[in-house]
Amino acid sequence: MRISQRLKRVKPSATLAVSAKAMELKAQGRKIISLSVGEPDFGTPAHICDAAKAAIDAGFTRYTQVPGIPELRAAVAGYFKTYYGVEAESDAVIVTNGGKQSLYNLLQCLLDPGDEVLIPTPYWVSYPAMVLLADGVPVEVPAPAAKGFKVTPEDLDRACTDRTRALIFNSPSNPTGAHYTRAEQDALAAWAQAKGVFVIADEIYDRLVYAPAEPVSLVGWWKKHPECFAIVNGLAKTYAMTGWRVGYTLAHPDLVKAMSKIQGQSTSNICSIAQKAALAALTGPTESITAMQEAFARRRDLAMDIVGSWKRAVCPRPDGAFYVFPDVSACYGSRFKDSAEACTMLLEEAGVAAVPGAAFGDDACVRFSYALDDESLIKALDLAGKALGAA
Repeated sequence: MRISQRLKRVKPSATLAVSAKAMELKAQGRKIISLSVGEPDFGTPAHICDAAKAAIDAGFTRYTQVPGIPELRAAVAGYFKTYYGVEAESDAVIVTNGGKQSLYNLLQCLLDPGDEVLIPTPYWVSYPAMVLLADGVPVEVPAPAAKGFKVTPEDLDRACTDRTRALIFNSPSNPTGAHYTRAEQDALAAWAQAKGVFVIADEIYDRLVYAPAEPVSLVGWWKKHPECFAIVNGLAKTYAMTGWRVGYTLAHPDLVKAMSKIQGQSTSNICSIAQKAALAALTGPTESITAMQEAFARRRDLAMDIVGSWKRAVCPRPDGAFYVFPDVSACYGSRFKDSAEACTMLLEEAGVAAVPGAAFGDDACVRFSYALDDESLIKALDLAGKALGAA
């Protein structure tokens, strides 16, 4: 059997691979504490689940419009009005199978073979793969721990060429938790606008930001220049709906039509029942969001109390998401020489599942998720620090 060369350039998701290995060891009877999973440990709020059940009872189980039912597209547009004061119309919204499909469809619409995409590094694992699958060229723009995991316009300018088509911008960041201030975001957006570089803003963690930091969005830039910006978000993190697979894009209506063309030939509409659940999430009570924010802020502080005390690690304090991403390269040596070997050791010897930084483009680091209960988090990080020799 012959597999396409395009696919051969793409590696499997490292985060999913770690989770699978951890589950395998658990099935063998090993006690494993997983700090690898990128999803809230909270259940989907009851009113959202009730809406899904009501949709089933009402027989809302048939195909819908490809870009989403009208009331859900309107609710997505309303989200930006509610939280950021920006008016948007429904025809600027498409609902997708998670934020991941939004990103994939956008790149398929925007890139021609050889077009370059700037990706601040560390990055979410799927960005480079998606660019490659669109026949584009991912261009990493390093932002190490020493720089707070943030890029500047000067960094982007050095990486920009006449083939640069787009910038993928993620704040708060997976894997680092780094969150750009309004001034920092404005500076990057102004640079992109001046250079004619299209900005794809991945804002999937936008509500999971912890004081004194505040949520920030590039939606205002989209409003002024809709042909140059697209905002990607979803319900997975904010509403604890990872398995429901509901994402969305706010973009120029012409780009939404192009994305709908791709979606119409691939998945068509997302699950009709999940759309009704998403509508309830976006228009219903928000107490669950506040509760998650408070829990994650507390856990962030717990994690930083431990990781920040490690003498052989450097870890900027994250302002959002639910990850810490310490640089543990000072611990590399004869026992483990890189982040992959470090994570294998942690899993097999300490019973702690983490994700190697190499999967995110920074082999000096290891990603730990703090989306689990306080007691398990403290125990796992204590074990990890001792095993790594970082403490």
